[in-house]
Amino acid sequence: MPLLKRKPVALSEPPQDLEPHELVYQVRFTKEIFRNYIDYLNRINFYRNRVWICKSTGKGNLTYEEALVSEKRAAEKVQELPEELVAPALRIIQFSMLSLKELADTISAKLQECLFVGAELHGKKDDDLHPCKILKVVKADSNRTQYEVAWLDRNKNSTESDLLEEESIVWKKPPFSRNFLKSFIRESTYRSIPWVLHDKLAQKHDISTYPPEELRSKVFFQDGLLVCKKRKKNEQVDKEESGKSKRNKIRSEKVEGLAMENSKADDQHEEEPVRYPIDDLLVLPGADDPVFTDRPLPAKDFKVPMDCVGDLLMVWDFCSSFGRLLHLWPFSLEDFENAICHKGSNLVLIVESHSSLLRSIIKNTGESIMPIKNTKRKITAITWTEFLCDFLEISNNPELSSTMATIKRGHYGLLDINSKLGILRELVNQVLETDLIKEKLDEHIEQRRALGSTRRQEALEAARKQREVKEQLKLQSTANGVANGHSSESAKSTLLLCSNDNHVRQNGVKTENKVAENTSSELKNSLENKPLEVASKKLLKKQNMNGKLPAENGNKMSGKETLKQLRDDKKEPTETKSKEQRKEYFEREMEKRVISTNPLGKDRYYNRYWWFRRDGRIFVESSDSKQWGYYSSKEELDLLTGSLNCKGERERALKKQLEKFYIKISSEFEKRSKNLVSRLALEEDVLRRSSRVRASTGENPASAFMRYVNKWKEE
Repeated sequence: MPLLKRKPVALSEPPQDLEPHELVYQVRFTKEIFRNYIDYLNRINFYRNRVWICKSTGKGNLTYEEALVSEKRAAEKVQELPEELVAPALRIIQFSMLSLKELADTISAKLQECLFVGAELHGKKDDDLHPCKILKVVKADSNRTQYEVAWLDRNKNSTESDLLEEESIVWKKPPFSRNFLKSFIRESTYRSIPWVLHDKLAQKHDISTYPPEELRSKVFFQDGLLVCKKRKKNEQVDKEESGKSKRNKIRSEKVEGLAMENSKADDQHEEEPVRYPIDDLLVLPGADDPVFTDRPLPAKDFKVPMDCVGDLLMVWDFCSSFGRLLHLWPFSLEDFENAICHKGSNLVLIVESHSSLLRSIIKNTGESIMPIKNTKRKITAITWTEFLCDFLEISNNPELSSTMATIKRGHYGLLDINSKLGILRELVNQVLETDLIKEKLDEHIEQRRALGSTRRQEALEAARKQREVKEQLKLQSTANGVANGHSSESAKSTLLLCSNDNHVRQNGVKTENKVAENTSSELKNSLENKPLEVASKKLLKKQNMNGKLPAENGNKMSGKETLKQLRDDKKEPTETKSKEQRKEYFEREMEKRVISTNPLGKDRYYNRYWWFRRDGRIFVESSDSKQWGYYSSKEELDLLTGSLNCKGERERALKKQLEKFYIKISSEFEKRSKNLVSRLALEEDVLRRSSRVRASTGENPASAFMRYVNKWKEE
């Protein structure tokens, strides 16, 4: 059991008088039961605090569940100790008064004297030590024992066997590490100093549970457990009274101040503020809360059944993300949804989707995994259903196999939507297992790592340059202070440049920093390499030649001419703009290398929010994955962002992601709105013309999915 402040914590008792059909809340990893949801949440948050210690390993700063997992792993690892060594180790542990480290070292030294079957150590061969492994213990006579060993090579493979004496076998290092033995000691005992074994473990290995003679006066048994006696205080009554009087005298001098401090401390303790963020369900309304907007209801006008939306999005996202690899031209989510709901059996979009997935499976797994019964090897618009039936036959899915009869008759379009998406889901899952996708994902991972490394290097280089600039400015200021008494001409020219620069700024003109930087660097180099008089003359010459400011050259230029000249001089982008461009470049390159699609985050009630860049909408998935909805306008995005409470952990993270991608999501929403308006206008135009002349199906935007062409089709 995990420890809190080095002591175990008792589990909560189950509620009394529970009804058989009463709804309760149960902690998953402790099986505790609560009637009240608030009590359940308080207990969960108590277990989530990083204050727990693993009893077996002594690791701290863990949650309760992490400590449980650590104890389970330690218990499994302890089982690796050979059975022949368990009893000797336990005998050393029982009633030992050593510290944990000293006890582990003592056991380690003792175990090095024990040789057992399976031990990997070193044996003497040809006057040298070679690695070997004990295979068998052979007793030559009553006083001598030999060991059959197998010699090991570098890969720990046995080459040949031999018989060795006990003196010819040595340990080059301890057979078990100190940490392993510490875990074994903690796992085997229920108290420390004196270390006492669990009763069942001691009885199993025939180890006495009665304390030795030297400990009997210091310990006693209570409720079957060994407990140390408390030390008695042998103090005289008069000394106690005199001590008490002295303490009371000291306390009486500070009683008022202490009382005031204690009252303040109590008030602060009672009104201790909550440290946010916390679990969203524990967040209560506060006086300092901003005005939250009402969260808009997501639209649910899907054409497919609600329980099929998840499969629809998964299949479409996979085909869109890996379209180039599958030789499948991208299509919109709306077209894919319309094609799935259509009753036609030979839609190009449906045929090409299935054919591309089937080709990838056959090409990258071979006919051994998917045997081909057809004599024709190519998948075409006529033979794709035969290949699909072969796939369904070996899929071992009874629900999907039942659709084979309908598909063979050429009525794929008559299948229900659940079956269509179920078939596509199985195809996608099979494609994900192919080497083609695995290699592509590995390639994307390596490329993303390289991009991340390049971005970090650029950030370090920028920071280095910034430090160098600061150091140069410090050197320049120091040099200016030294040259103050010797280079008056330089100082005057510098002041003149600054005054003109301020004059231009006050008149609304954005000056060019390049001139000032050149003059500063020139001054630094001149001061380092030449006399001060030469440096000042060179600086003045540089200003007269390159500055071209009206006050310096004496030329009468109008404000418009000055502004035009400064704009012409500014050819390179600013450093800030360059950083933003590099940041956008890295983000674009990262987005191109798809690994997986992750949700933006979760809200208070664990609803997940998904954003697919190729569609633009934000999809909302309920916590049980049974309900779906979507947002498709900027107004809904603003209302959603304004309804999130940053005091909660989940909504804080979700709001951060929405703000990060706000510009991109908004632009996608606007683009979608414009397309929708133009599409409605085109549909109305088609309807108006249809009253006079029968319009063709191809002109209607609603039937765009029927005009799909796979431009990436594999030859």
